[in-house]
Amino acid sequence: MNKQATPDDAKLILELYQLRREPRMREARKWFGTAPQFQSREEWLKHCPPGSEENASYRMVTTYWEMAASLVTSGALNAELFYASNMEMLFMWEKVRVMLPEVREVQKNPKALGNVEKVAGGMIEHMKTGAPDWYDGYFAPMIAKAGR
Repeated sequence: MNKQATPDDAKLILELYQLRREPRMREARKWFGTAPQFQSREEWLKHCPPGSEENASYRMVTTYWEMAASLVTSGALNAELFYASNMEMLFMWEKVRVMLPEVREVQKNPKALGNVEKVAGGMIEHMKTGAPDWYDGYFAPMIAKAGR
């Protein structure tokens, strides 16, 4: 279990929230919310080819959450506090989870979105302690159906 949340953790959570409110980031998050759960690298590239606004939005959202997750994995931010206020990261994770092994292989980067993956796993386990059927019975299937 993580250390007790501190006032510095709370400040960091609020700073992360402020970054999410930046106009271009809001636009990118809106686009990402309407994107399907990518089933393959090919599908991903079809929806957001390199050089496109969609690709910029994809990169903005995924790198934001990778950065935020790195604060948790490094111990700089209390995990439970992060879980309580950043469910959107899990939403992003579900959108890329299926295609990520292929992307990692092609890019020769087994660490791509590794912090997100680790924190998403912790968040899922944390949620299962209070709502055991929520992730498998509701959340993951909902994301898989969205945008299809």
